[in-house]
Amino acid sequence: MAIEYDNQRTHSAAPPDARDPYQGHRQFLTLSDVPIKEVYGPEDLPSWDRIGQPGAYPYTRGIHANMYRGRLWTMRQFAGFGTARETNERFHYLLEQGQTGLSVAFDMPTLMGYDSDDPHSLGEVGREGVAIDSIEDMERLFEGIPLDQVSTSMTINGPAPIIWAMYLVAAERQGVSWDRLRGTLQADILKEYIAQKEWIFPPQASMRVITDMMAFATHEVPQWNSISISGYHIREAGATAAQELAFTLADGFAYVEAGIQAGLDVDAFAPRLSFFFNSHIDFFEEIAKFRAARRIWARHLKEKYGAKNPRSWMMRFHTQTAGCSLTAQQPENNIVRTAFEAMAAVLGGTQSLHTNSMDEVLSLPTEKAVKIALRTQQIIAYETGVTNTVDPLAGSYFVEALTDELERQAEEYFERIDAIGGVLAGIENGFFQREIAEASYRYQKELENHEKIVVGVNAFVEEETEKIPILKIDPRVEQEQRERVRQWRHTRNAALVDETLAELTRRCQDPAAALMPQIIECVRAGATEGEIVAAMKSVFGGWRERPVF
Repeated sequence: MAIEYDNQRTHSAAPPDARDPYQGHRQFLTLSDVPIKEVYGPEDLPSWDRIGQPGAYPYTRGIHANMYRGRLWTMRQFAGFGTARETNERFHYLLEQGQTGLSVAFDMPTLMGYDSDDPHSLGEVGREGVAIDSIEDMERLFEGIPLDQVSTSMTINGPAPIIWAMYLVAAERQGVSWDRLRGTLQADILKEYIAQKEWIFPPQASMRVITDMMAFATHEVPQWNSISISGYHIREAGATAAQELAFTLADGFAYVEAGIQAGLDVDAFAPRLSFFFNSHIDFFEEIAKFRAARRIWARHLKEKYGAKNPRSWMMRFHTQTAGCSLTAQQPENNIVRTAFEAMAAVLGGTQSLHTNSMDEVLSLPTEKAVKIALRTQQIIAYETGVTNTVDPLAGSYFVEALTDELERQAEEYFERIDAIGGVLAGIENGFFQREIAEASYRYQKELENHEKIVVGVNAFVEEETEKIPILKIDPRVEQEQRERVRQWRHTRNAALVDETLAELTRRCQDPAAALMPQIIECVRAGATEGEIVAAMKSVFGGWRERPVF
């Protein structure tokens, strides 16, 4: 779901002339303020060793030799609202419309580890995603969808091992063995501390949980991506393209180091790490960002972490168009924005793509809006011709120079992060939060000063606000879900639930104990998400962010 930002409604004492929104002071910069030369030439082109060939190290041009000629990207539309039953109906609708993978949006209580009848959940159940409390909900969510025939992405972080355990048990009850499951957990807890703010446990405890999941996936669910390292939310919080690139990859390197420290062979788990990037509105900057990301990841995995398997060097990533670029003003313009952002993701070589709906700045998307968003991907894939050849922009003086510049800025950030003691130290002292806040403030001032233009917001403004249909969640959804989870507790074996939760608590107390197998046992017994979180939190505790001013 797109994240709504009110800060794009700017006010100026001197509105710009419609004929010159920049008021005669246009600066030639990317969205992230990288200066752009008037003309680029051969002197700006790096050696072909740095560019390489598609499907070959350093993967600047893509991780597959034939890219979309061999297989199109997976088309996913992020979906989830109300109850599991309602979201299941939306899943079936999207699959009927040609979607090729599922992507689950959970509501805020689920994301924060609360059951629907918890007092903290009041007013939020099913509002911005689907409510999932128990294995019963998870089975209902995927009813009629064979889990060995679809790839599923789940945007869940703090309670990721619990939601994943529910998915595994649901597959088990469908008769599907875990080695046939394909999908991705977001599970990127580091970016929660940096940007999205949906954590449960302290950073060190969270890293233990993550490495436990990585090990379990490696041995038990070999086709599953245990982490989708996410720059999307970092960018939505106000980061520049270079910050998104650097902070996301720094998080990725931290997970690699954690896996190695836990005794895992880097080539055993690195091929199943994936990434999740934002595709913003600055067309060429985004393409360059994706190309730089692949090259940086390949080089560091090979040279710094000693990975020998080429699959460990390959960065595979999902992309979502930029929620923060959408505007409540003239919302149909968002269709155009999304199309350009999606095209940038495709030209940048994404493996999976979600296109935002025009109404997501106002609400969860309606069926009509989400169908237009999906059709946008299909038009790019089947009508524009951009999939006919691999990396058609390779060798562009401008694109290659911009790729180099973003890589250079990212490497500078890696040096600064190392100097302050690494990612966890940077989270604890507020380094990342300050960098993003300052970038966001600069952008807001640029909007107010008309140094940057957003159509319909600070230029070409219309007084009449266009009304479009929006999806509204019936308040009865919350009442019904709260009653459902209460009934669930009455029908299960309470003694067995207590026994499995007690064993999970004991394992959390033992730093060497594996957690995923016991979380699965708790789910099988009928424990709810909130009960499992409470058992783990009794050992790990919570965490409060250090304020940044």
